[in-house]
Amino acid sequence: MTVRAQDACETGVLYVAGGADYVDLAIQSARSLRAQDPDIAIDLVTDLPENLPRDLFDRVTACPDMHPREKLRAMSATRFQRTLYVDCDTLFVAPLGDLFAVLDRFECALTHDVRRDWALIQEGRDHQTPYAFPQHNSGVFLYRRSEPMWAFLAEWADRFFADDAIERDQIILKDLLWESDLRFYVLPPEFNLRRVTVLDAWEPLDARPTILHSHRFQDHMRAKDGQAAERISTLETLLAVERVALAQEWDAALPEQAQRWAHLRK
Repeated sequence: MTVRAQDACETGVLYVAGGADYVDLAIQSARSLRAQDPDIAIDLVTDLPENLPRDLFDRVTACPDMHPREKLRAMSATRFQRTLYVDCDTLFVAPLGDLFAVLDRFECALTHDVRRDWALIQEGRDHQTPYAFPQHNSGVFLYRRSEPMWAFLAEWADRFFADDAIERDQIILKDLLWESDLRFYVLPPEFNLRRVTVLDAWEPLDARPTILHSHRFQDHMRAKDGQAAERISTLETLLAVERVALAQEWDAALPEQAQRWAHLRK
């Protein structure tokens, strides 16, 4: 996965997909990206480089022995000067526009994680940070090639792979962002839209939804009672499913903080 200087490209999008199911999701996501930004460079790192659609990915890098968090190694092997790494369970619903221009000022940019009133999202390994500094979601990660950024990526990977007790890379990422002097920017949620039901509350000029990122795009991969769920591949279907799930969430047992104002939703 070594990148020669002459192979470097200015901007591009990077996927890392291990196994047939995730390669299939990466194809779905990349097709949605290509529909919005036909000329953007798209690279894929995968353990299954065969039988990919022609002309979808500009470069495919074979990685036979992939770790579930192989992205931590692949991110620094990018050939791009400015890279947008995205998880496979994403969907592009608008052009990226001038997103890469954020890197004129910052080394990297990413969004806060959702479900922040949850111990899982507040968890760090070496630091207990304030509630207002939760984990950041690493599934949409914009970054530029620089010495500080590459040192950060190396430290992130080193710490994660050295600790077998850590399963989620966001835990180490949270610690590093808290410690580091790296200039990073928190993107608005439309570039990593994890909770699409916010579309029901947004006014027309509030935002331009751009990148959807949902574990529900994986629902068809997980058989329940021997029967797989229907595949979700559009914003319309995702929004319908999320509306039902949201209603069920509020009808279930609520944490103390939510109980204080849940009645206002009636």
